[in-house]
Amino acid sequence: MTSIPAFPDTPAAQHASDYVRACVTESVANHSFRCYLFAMLIAERDGMQPGSEFDPELLFLACVLHDLGTSPEARGGQRFELDGADMAAELLTRQGFGAKEVDVVWEAIALHSTPTIPERRGPIAALTRRGVGMDFGVAAEIVKEDQAVAIHARFPRLRMASSLADVIARHAARAPENAPPLTIAAEIVQGRAKDPDGLSGMERMALASRWGS
Repeated sequence: MTSIPAFPDTPAAQHASDYVRACVTESVANHSFRCYLFAMLIAERDGMQPGSEFDPELLFLACVLHDLGTSPEARGGQRFELDGADMAAELLTRQGFGAKEVDVVWEAIALHSTPTIPERRGPIAALTRRGVGMDFGVAAEIVKEDQAVAIHARFPRLRMASSLADVIARHAARAPENAPPLTIAAEIVQGRAKDPDGLSGMERMALASRWGS
């Protein structure tokens, strides 16, 4: 029988799941759930022990909420990663999480699109970044085929890369501050404008990966 990681069975995890489904598109929500499953498979492969070396609930919250900034509810006026981190922090604070736990999740979300830094900011930031990367095909070879089939059957891709690029571009169009130079948002907007097929580098990366778009 195919075994994939289970979601944390906590009220906060369930509330976060419901919240993200209400805020973002189905494709982006599915991407967020897959990121957690991939992050847990990475942790297992690396021999990291849940509970003693990292908190699976905080990892779940960071992964599942990491693209909240693409939702229409995001305030704007800053990068979508920061909008999402702020929205997640407010949600967790209302749920009774302490400042230290909230900051761990905030940092993981704020840094999830930034190369090399999350890997030096603790297990939650590192695993969130790596889980996101794996959904774009980075180091995807560690996932067994039956696991991949089960994960994608539960959370179909639904043209994830293009759907995510669409909502990031929509957020970027709201204000110049939303897509400063050298950010993922700026790359998507500029890349789509220059590419003959209207695709960003992020979309082409996904298309070339094990999972496709």
